[in-house]
Amino acid sequence: MAQNYGLGRGLASLIPQNNSNTKSDQKISEPKEDFNYFGKRTVSTENKNDNIKNEVQEIATIRIVPNPHQPRLQFDAEKLQELSDSIKEHGVIQPLTVTKNGNQYEIIAGERRFQASKLAGLTTVPVIVREASEQQKLELAIIENVQRHDLNAIEEAKSYLKLASEFDLSQEEVAHKMGKSRSVVANKLRLLNLPIEIQKALIEMKITEGHAKAILAIENPEKQRAMYELILKNSLTVRQTEDKTKEISVKTHTRQISIDPELKRIEDLLTGTLGTKVKLSKTGDGGKITIEYYSKEELNSILSKVHI
Repeated sequence: MAQNYGLGRGLASLIPQNNSNTKSDQKISEPKEDFNYFGKRTVSTENKNDNIKNEVQEIATIRIVPNPHQPRLQFDAEKLQELSDSIKEHGVIQPLTVTKNGNQYEIIAGERRFQASKLAGLTTVPVIVREASEQQKLELAIIENVQRHDLNAIEEAKSYLKLASEFDLSQEEVAHKMGKSRSVVANKLRLLNLPIEIQKALIEMKITEGHAKAILAIENPEKQRAMYELILKNSLTVRQTEDKTKEISVKTHTRQISIDPELKRIEDLLTGTLGTKVKLSKTGDGGKITIEYYSKEELNSILSKVHI
């Protein structure tokens, strides 16, 4: 009995399918009219079986290469092994979607299935060949990963940024293509403004996206790092983190509107000299100076500048 293959719901809505049961070794002897997934009429004049449209074909794994626009960089080794074991037992149930590039095939969708198939020792995998521009390859790769929840927040943000920058698209246009609201895309992109170590922590799931968004409420990168360390040290929830960031914002605002101009001038002078945040507070004729630092290296730098 012939095995039935199917595309995921997301890609199926973009790529029309043909229910023909023609075998993959059939050859085409005359031009064949077809439609790509954006409705553009195409004509195939290939006489070889490696460019049959709308049909599942078996292609050697050595002829398949990853999508250069693949947004997913992290693959869970344990889950990949589980998928590989399943493929050994049942085969590849859902074919890869590829596009032909010379003598090779670039993956549009199915990178994880491809990696698991190679791990299982398969020399061929089932594929469906599609025509796709560079922009369409990136769009479909993002759509597949986002709909399957396979991207971490930073990978998703970087893929949106790449789509916008490489193809000169606005956030609104990116959102429309991805089936998201503009605010969702904008909030993902904001995550790329976080210090690298916090982005890495989000990728490694040391903190959640909720924590990261709360940290973004703090403008100073060093204070963002300090808040991140506080989250790890005290195992703060997202709600607790939000409360902490609000406290910092309120204190900063209060200090800014009530500070004496002369104290502000001295603060700025000391901040520039020491290379870190300095706060002055006045009590009667006296007061105190608070010098902030966020690492041992920064403390040593401050000490060297005041000749201690």
